Amino acid sequence: MASKQTPRRAGAKKSARRTRAVKPAGRPGRGPRQAAAARTPRRAPAARTARSAPAAREARSAAATRMPRPVAAASKPRPAPIPAWTPERVAELLARLKHLHPDAKCSLDHVHPLQLLVATILSAQCTDERVNIVTPGLFRKYPTAADLAAAPRAELEAEIRSTGFFRAKARSIQECCRDLVAKHGGQVPRTMEELTALRGVGRKTANVVLGNAYGIPGVVVDTHVGRLARRLGLTQNEDPVKVELDLMEVIPREEWTLFSHLLIHHGRRVCPARKPHCSRCALADLCPRVEVEDSD
Repeated sequence: MASKQTPRRAGAKKSARRTRAVKPAGRPGRGPRQAAAARTPRRAPAARTARSAPAAREARSAAATRMPRPVAAASKPRPAPIPAWTPERVAELLARLKHLHPDAKCSLDHVHPLQLLVATILSAQCTDERVNIVTPGLFRKYPTAADLAAAPRAELEAEIRSTGFFRAKARSIQECCRDLVAKHGGQVPRTMEELTALRGVGRKTANVVLGNAYGIPGVVVDTHVGRLARRLGLTQNEDPVKVELDLMEVIPREEWTLFSHLLIHHGRRVCPARKPHCSRCALADLCPRVEVEDSD
């Protein structure tokens, strides 16, 4: 059975002819954009440089990894030169310190060298006042080096607990006293070499004993002495042994022991670590105030 054909609308052919009639000129089968692009002349390619491709890649890599130029930091003003400590200036410094602190002396209470040796070991990271509270009862209970060496460790620790770091200090005291008993008959020796050979004894402790128990001059470098020596420009070193050697070259030998006490007293009363009292310090015209940032 023949299928019925759907009659075309009149004018469909005419519409198709009109659509074909408005197609723009150009290559057959191209739309308006392609035709416009065909009429636009192409740009001439940029002239290639003589550099080869590997060289160009190497140049780009070098440029990417090149460090930026450092920005010049603002220059800090140079500190004023520190006046040289001539014998005359040192004599004036000592005279003023003696006038300011006529009571300067060893602040650890003791009767004989052993008591001073033990008290100095206890004074590490502790005030002398606290040590002076602890030592009378300690020495009544353990009067000799042999007694301290043989003391039960727990009992000795309980006696010195309030001085801090009591376990380490008890061990140092007993080891030192055992060396005294074994090598020196329980007596404290009189030389730097013999004292520093004792366990638990360094140069600072040895100088305290030599200078204050035996009258043998020695420079004791604690935190006060080291700080003031640097502020005064007497040394630039931080290491206590190097500070000691520097002071020994500048200060007369007969003044070594007293000079240490004078600086300790001045550091406690006038020149603390954080904010020294420079406005009312009698050493102001002698002191270069090295690294002092804030004072009153």
